[in-house]
This record gives sequence, structure tokens and C-alpha cells, in this order.
Amino acid sequence: MSSTALPKRVALHRNPTTDSSNVSASPSPLDSPRHSPSSTSLSSMGSDAEKEGQSKMIDTYGNEFKIPDYTIKQIRDAIPAHCFERSAVKSLSYVARDIAVIASIFYVFQNFVTPENVPSYPLRFALWGLYTILQGLFGTGIWVLAHECGHQAFSPSKRLNDTVGWICHSALLVPYFSWKISHGKHHKATGNIARDMVFVPKTRPEYASRVGKAIHELNELLEETPFLTASNVIMQQLFGWPMYLLTNVTGHNNHENQPEGRGKGKRNGYFSGVNHFNPSSPLYEAKDAKLILLSDLGLAITGSVLYFIGTNYGWLNLLVWYGIPYLWVNHWLVAITYLQHTDPSLPHYQPEVWNFARGAAATIDRDFGFVGRHILHGIIETHVLHHYVSTIPFYNADEASEAIKEVMGSHYRTEAHTGWTGFFKAMWTSARTCQWVEPTEGAKGESQGVLFYRNTNGIGVPPAKVAAN
Repeated sequence: MSSTALPKRVALHRNPTTDSSNVSASPSPLDSPRHSPSSTSLSSMGSDAEKEGQSKMIDTYGNEFKIPDYTIKQIRDAIPAHCFERSAVKSLSYVARDIAVIASIFYVFQNFVTPENVPSYPLRFALWGLYTILQGLFGTGIWVLAHECGHQAFSPSKRLNDTVGWICHSALLVPYFSWKISHGKHHKATGNIARDMVFVPKTRPEYASRVGKAIHELNELLEETPFLTASNVIMQQLFGWPMYLLTNVTGHNNHENQPEGRGKGKRNGYFSGVNHFNPSSPLYEAKDAKLILLSDLGLAITGSVLYFIGTNYGWLNLLVWYGIPYLWVNHWLVAITYLQHTDPSLPHYQPEVWNFARGAAATIDRDFGFVGRHILHGIIETHVLHHYVSTIPFYNADEASEAIKEVMGSHYRTEAHTGWTGFFKAMWTSARTCQWVEPTEGAKGESQGVLFYRNTNGIGVPPAKVAAN
């Protein structure tokens, strides 16, 4: 079918002297073309764009982009009815399985990876390091199941969903209802530059302000060093999740539009009141206050249990048993979310151009092999489908994903062909390539509201030339 026929990318690395007005020029014979997750042929759409009074829209790879033209009804109608069915028993069995695995790993390591059984300290250290990785992976699996609860994909019972979600997320120090509300807003505004709640990219003026340059000077900046890129990635992976909860760091910053006026004068940042713990935060409405407090109560209970363990069994033990696995969970959560919504092929939209069908397509599926399918419950492999119909349980998502590809055609984006190693490569590629978003140079009409990633690292289509004021 047409959705699996992926056209080619132009080579990402550009000649520093390339004129941005010639973005569709053929790559050098020395360049290695890559497959594009989504685009249409450069020759097939020029006439359509001209008829609509639009200019060409060019993604970072140099491929021409066409705005999706299908409807949500077409998407839903394409999905077999049984894919919408949710089973409490089946979902609970996955929770039981993951908890049993976590408990078994703890039992085995605590009882057998001891000085008596493993006299070598370096080997024991390495084995306990393996313990933290395994617990982090299965802990992330629990996180994903609670995520299913938040979307009511876990079972037909809202009470069961929220009870299981609150328990599982609280155990991982996640404020369940607070997250559920803000995450729901992310789904309602995915790809909307003014309203999205997760990994909202910087616009050109925002990025220029961050690096202390004028907008027109971005074309002249030197390449960001790989060391700086790596440092930014490490900081994001270590602190991205707690920073998001505490300061809304990757969410939108347009709180003035909060319907009850509680966002007036509020900006993301420390001690601003824009966080996931304060019932008065502009992320929420007054009616949400009890749920925010219930989320905080869950964290307080977990914190008390951890304090008891630390004081009675030792803080170093607590660090190994829970603390480092917790950091692994944070790492996977941030990595997964970042790569679901950040890729050189993905568009973002100004509010006046955005709609739900367009925004939901501004996501990408990847592949993480056995771990992704069987431990992380397919959250990496079926995310596009999840943004169209988030109540479909993960065990039906593969079939539903195949069904919607017929409707989406070339607008369905996937990097599954790169395998699990491609997941890690994509993190580096996106960090180097996706610095800010802007319209394609010379864009007119509706095309001005469709934004694509650009960068100063000489990768892909160069930034638009902007005259100094």
C-alpha cells in the first residue's frame, strides 16, 4: 500500500555556502540519500500549491511537505471495531506481570548478588548496575500502563483506570491526576506552537534570544560543538522530567489565555507557580484542585515509604534499589517523548493553521525491538495511532496502526526501518538538527503557518535569510 512506500531524503549535511532559495536542488553524487519518514515527490505537488495560492513547504531534509487533507472520521472508520475494545482482566494481567518481574529481580539480586556469592567487587558492582537498568526498564513499563489508565485505554471503568493509574504513577513519584490533565491538553493541541504541552520547539526569535543573537545573525553562527550537543542531551535526559513537572520547561508559555485568568503574568520557570503540584497553577482550572491535591498525596505517601526504607535499611541501599532505577525511568520517559515529537521531518503549526488531524500527524513511530514491544508495551512503535485515538489499548494498537496507514498515506511517519539502534541515532540527529522552527523561506498564505526545524550546524536546509533591521 502507498503508506509504506517511503520516498528518499536528500542528504542531511549541507554545504555551508548553499543558498537557501535553492532547497530542492539535487544532492551531490557523493551524498548518501536516506529514506524519508514522510514527504511527497517534489514534482507532484507544485501545481496544487500554486492553485491554492501557497508556496512550497520544505522540511529539514529538503523534501516538499503537503498538509494532511483527511478527516478524523476517516481515521476512526478505518479502524476495526474490535480494536476499541478494552479488557480490565487483560490490562491488569500486564500490571501483575510487570510487578512480579520487578519483585523477582529484586529478590534474585538481593539474595544472590552478595559478597558471599560474588566475592569480586567489580563484578558485583557491574551486576548491580545491570539491576538498575532492568528495574528502570520494567519501571518504565509500569509507567506506560499508568499512561494507559490516564487515557482510559486500560479498561471500560474510569474508577478502575484512575485507581490503578494513581497507584502506579505515585509509586514512580509521578503526580497522576496533575499529569493526566496536562497530558490531555497535549493531546488536544499536539503540534500547535502556542498550545502544546510537550517539547514545544523554540521559534526563531526565541532561539536567537536564548543564544544572545539578533534573528538575522543565526545564519552566521558557528556550528555548535558536538561536546555542547552531548552535554545538552545528558542534561535533558537527567533533569528533563523533574524540570517539566517543576517549571513546565518544555510546555507552552502562553498562560495569559487560561480561561479563569489565573495565568495572568505567569511564565514558566522556578517559583512562578507554573508547575504540576500547585492547585493554583495556570496549567489547571479551579475544578481540578482536589485532583491535584490527591496527586500530591500520592507523592507524599511514596516519599514516606522511601524515607522509612532509607532510615531502616540504609540510604545507599535505597539509592541502588530505587533511586538509580528511578533515574533510568526518567531517562526513558524523556527519550521516548522527545523522539515521538522531535524529528527533522516533523512540522509544527501556528494556531491559525493548526487543526487536530494535522497536529496528530506531526508525530513519528520508531522501533525499539524486543524491549519496545514487550517491556515498554509498544509506546514507541504505535504513537501516531495513539494521537488519533488514545483510548485504544496498547495490545490492539498494532492492528489499528496498520489500518490508519491506508488513510494517512505518505503523511504517516515512521523510522521503524532503522531498528532499535536507530532510536539512539535519532536522539543525536534530532539534537544536532532540530534547534528551532520557522516557515520555509518565501512562504506565502497558509504555508507561512507551517513551521519546520532549522539549525546552525550546517545540516539540511539552511535557515531563511533575514535582513537586519
